[in-house]
Amino acid sequence: MQTHPNVRAVQDALNTADARDGSGASCRVRLLPDAVHTAAAAAAALGIEVGQIANSLIFDADGEPLLVLTSGAHRVDTAKVAADLGVDALRRATPEFVREHTGQPIGGVAPLGHPKPVRTLVDVALQQYPEIWAAGGVPRAVFPTTNAELLRITAGTAAEVA
Repeated sequence: MQTHPNVRAVQDALNTADARDGSGASCRVRLLPDAVHTAAAAAAALGIEVGQIANSLIFDADGEPLLVLTSGAHRVDTAKVAADLGVDALRRATPEFVREHTGQPIGGVAPLGHPKPVRTLVDVALQQYPEIWAAGGVPRAVFPTTNAELLRITAGTAAEVA
C-alpha cells in the first residue's frame, strides 16, 4: 500500500524531531482501518478515553493560522483564547485556510508536518494523561505521544483553552 504524502510528511517530521511516545520508543504514525473524523470516533477505535485525543483545530486569528491542540473532552473557548492572545477575532478556519497553512485536510490535521511552522497552543488538560494520541495527516492516521513531547515537537505553549 502506498503511504499518503501527508502521512510521510508527518512521519518525517516526527523522525526529525526524534519524537517519543509514552514508552520512550520512536513515534510511529499508525493507520486505522477506517477514517475517524471526531475525537470520540478516534478514542473508540483506539480503545482509550476521549480526553486522550489531542484534537488539532486550526483557527483564523486575525488572518494568521493558530493551531489549538485540545483534549477531545473539551471545546475551545474562542473568546477566552482570543482575549488571552490579544487578537480581535478567533474564528474556526475554512477547509481552504486549513489546507493552505497545513497541507492537510480537516479531520486529519497533525500537530506537525506543515509547510511552515504554525503557532500552537496545547491544552493543559492533556497533562493528566501518560499517553495521548494525535492525528497523522489524514483522517485515519494517528500517532501516540506525551504532553511533554507534544509541547516540544510543536514548540507549543501550554494554555487553558476550554
